Amino acid sequence: MKKAVFLILIGVVFFLAISVVVLLRGVKQATQPVIALQQGVSTDVARLLHPTPTHTPDPVTIIHEVQSLARLETIHYSIEKVITAETGQGPFGFLFGDRLLLVAHGSVIAGVDLAEIEESDISIDENGVVTLQLPPAEVFIATLDNEQTYVYDREVGFLRRGDVELESAARLAAEKEILEAALSDGILEQAQVNAEAYLYRLLGSLGFSNVRITSATQ
Repeated sequence: MKKAVFLILIGVVFFLAISVVVLLRGVKQATQPVIALQQGVSTDVARLLHPTPTHTPDPVTIIHEVQSLARLETIHYSIEKVITAETGQGPFGFLFGDRLLLVAHGSVIAGVDLAEIEESDISIDENGVVTLQLPPAEVFIATLDNEQTYVYDREVGFLRRGDVELESAARLAAEKEILEAALSDGILEQAQVNAEAYLYRLLGSLGFSNVRITSATQ
């Protein structure tokens, strides 16, 4: 008798377990369309709030000028600067202020413009000594890397909209600061040294073993 009751209890438990599994599967299948709908709605809302920008270039291209260059680029600086741009700050800055932190990455390239060398800048004396006077080194390019430059943080007051010109002003300031940093570090002096070393090697490879190079600043 006890064995029969035990078997009945096991059968009831087994039946209940199967019923629970079937019920859970039914609930899962019933809620899958709702979950899929929620995910679809969330995706659509995200697309509306954060749309992917579309860029459509004008098919007309206007070339204003084409210029031949003879620039000898001899040094390249890669610089990072952090720029803070702000407006409307003060006691009520939390209401009317606008402040951003720009992490700027830029490049400065310097060298010597060989197109400025004139015939009078080159001479050969009776001993075969070649004298070449170079123009002073100059900065050819000082620009930001737009792919690596980004706004790290921005705080806008509760009662104002963000100033659309603030980031542009910060980028202009970053370009100026990057150029100033390169100049302060001696980029022009090093560009001149590199140009002279390069031309020594070049003229030597062409058979001019006795060469004297000066610069217009010397």
